Amino acid sequence: MTSIRQRTLTLILGLLFLGLLIMTAVNLHDSNHEIDEVYDAQLAQNARLLQGVMRMPMASKEQAELYQAFNQALGLAVPKVDGHPYESKIAFQVWNSDGTLLVHTASAPAFTSPPSKAGFSAITDVNNRAWRAFVLEDAQYNLKIWVGERDDVRDDLVNRIVRHTVLPNLIGCVLLAAVIWLAIGWGLKPLVNMAQTLRARHPGSLEPLHLNPLPTELEPMQAALNRVLAQIQEVMGRERRFIADAAHEMRTPLAVLKVHAENLKDAASEDDRRASLEHLMAGVDRTTRLVNQLLTMARIEPRTSALEAPKTDLVATVRDSLVQMTPWLLSKELELVFDPVDEVGLVKVDTGIIQIALNNLVSNAANFSPPGGLITVGLAKHHDHYELSVEDQGPGIDEAERDRLFERFYSRGNDHGAGLGLTIVQSIANRLGGQVRLENRPSGGLRATFEFARL
Repeated sequence: MTSIRQRTLTLILGLLFLGLLIMTAVNLHDSNHEIDEVYDAQLAQNARLLQGVMRMPMASKEQAELYQAFNQALGLAVPKVDGHPYESKIAFQVWNSDGTLLVHTASAPAFTSPPSKAGFSAITDVNNRAWRAFVLEDAQYNLKIWVGERDDVRDDLVNRIVRHTVLPNLIGCVLLAAVIWLAIGWGLKPLVNMAQTLRARHPGSLEPLHLNPLPTELEPMQAALNRVLAQIQEVMGRERRFIADAAHEMRTPLAVLKVHAENLKDAASEDDRRASLEHLMAGVDRTTRLVNQLLTMARIEPRTSALEAPKTDLVATVRDSLVQMTPWLLSKELELVFDPVDEVGLVKVDTGIIQIALNNLVSNAANFSPPGGLITVGLAKHHDHYELSVEDQGPGIDEAERDRLFERFYSRGNDHGAGLGLTIVQSIANRLGGQVRLENRPSGGLRATFEFARL
């Protein structure tokens, strides 16, 4: 793609030359018309002046002498030092009523008979030269006056006008193009400076741009670049936190697995071998859950926002998620009930992260519920938010450690947990403009409420 300067200059000069071409064409048309009007007026005026001379009262002998002197004077109308080149291109002729040629210039075209039509006309002489003529009839003195002018006189004048008009315009356009080029370069200087600053930065630098002074048009660009840099910093920070958390939390489970594996290898009896194998399998299960939870934490952060999500049936989404968890809950001898308060309808929300939040809440309730316990899932619609609740019949929580339950890797009395479930649910709630509440039920157990905003 061409540069902004070239694109802008091409557009400006194109419009400039197009406008100049249109104005030149209009000017030439108007000039031709005005020149024709002026020269036609001069032809008519010359005919009137010649008519006045021919009407002068005098005797016949004096008229003959006047015509002879007049013809001699007109015969001298050739370009000389004291003349003009156009003199030979302007001609006069006068006839009387008998068709006798009384006066004429040497350059006038020959007629076999006087023109019969009065007024303006265009003719071509025997030498194929075009003339613009005016014929004036004098009925009182029985005269017919013909005044003509060769078309090349007008064409020469038009050509002069064209040269004197178009040539300066062309030269001016070239100079103007150079000035516009420099002006555009000066106007784009802040953009060039920004590009040079970006090229000079270290590839790993994520510091925000602070270019001052900055034109108004470039302020949104700088703000957008700074937002992108901030997002990159945030993503890299999440990656560093994930790697640090994973490295920290995986160190102990792997060490424990190694110990169980060594105990299994060195077991002296079948009972010791079976016990070590059970410990090893339990450690593998815990490590698997830890890895899955870590991956879930990493997956939900970069997901699309709710504003970009399609509308879905929230009740159907919750029901499908619970159906998938039912076999696991039955294996733990737990009963599951889904009790939506009313029909929620279509909701603009990312159903994937809703299912992740629900699965973590139900799994947390199942881990603390006694065999034969009941887990109740509710769904309600309020004025400005939706409410998804999970109730269990477990021991509840200690009020003193309520806030710690949302810390990463904090697991309260659950050897099978990774300490990330409630942290994931809270992260999803924050993403959806909601919150998570934990409340002890009066009848025993815990009620976990997940709220998210209506859009």
